[in-house]
Amino acid sequence: MDKRRILILGGTTEARDLASRLAGRPDLAVTLSLAGRTLDPAPQPVPVRSGGFGGVEGLAAYLNKEAIDLLIDATHPFARQISANARAATAETGVPLLRLERLGWDETDGDRWTRVASIDAAVAALGDEPRRVLLAIGRQEAKAFDAAPQHHYLVRSVDPVDPPLEAPHVEYLLARGPFAVEAEVALLRDHRIDVIVSKNSGGDATHGKIVAARILGLPVVLVDRAADGESHRAETVEDALRLADHLLASFRKRGV
Repeated sequence: MDKRRILILGGTTEARDLASRLAGRPDLAVTLSLAGRTLDPAPQPVPVRSGGFGGVEGLAAYLNKEAIDLLIDATHPFARQISANARAATAETGVPLLRLERLGWDETDGDRWTRVASIDAAVAALGDEPRRVLLAIGRQEAKAFDAAPQHHYLVRSVDPVDPPLEAPHVEYLLARGPFAVEAEVALLRDHRIDVIVSKNSGGDATHGKIVAARILGLPVVLVDRAADGESHRAETVEDALRLADHLLASFRKRGV
């Protein structure tokens, strides 16, 4: 059987779930690409390649060399560079692109959100007066908060922040979600947190802190997602499966 070749840009729960759903299909050859930033990634259900491609040109070369029939971008909602590279590389090669991106969280009664467009805006939104801050934005952009050294930071991430912050009052907590609401309430109380900084990542695994903030009446500085222009977009794994079959059916096997 002439298998259709799918490359999934992953690193999210949705990417792993999608790969698992596609793994057993005899008509497909699926590869999952991980950036390699997580030191101890979870086991995956399909063959994995790890590391970057070398920008747009490198990704385009890979798509051509491996005769990829469909590229699925299932990276984190804030992995903007790889998503931009995926759009450019597929435009260059003509490979169809499907974006799988989970919905963000919606504000409800009791939430005290300040919505900002960037990490730098989140730093500014903390204000001048010292506050005790839970930084739940991952490790890659935590260093931006050195610009506001008056605050006390509790930085939670899967892997260590390297290099660490230079601000004088910083604690680090290594932890991987999902996080239960009760545990998040206890964490916020134990560390006397005044405000949470989070990206609007969506999903269930890290939503506990948002609910805990609501319970405790704490403010949240929430970094919103940037708009993008993908035409083929799915918000759930089920939607992605249907769209993938549609795109593969409408795109003839490359080279045939």
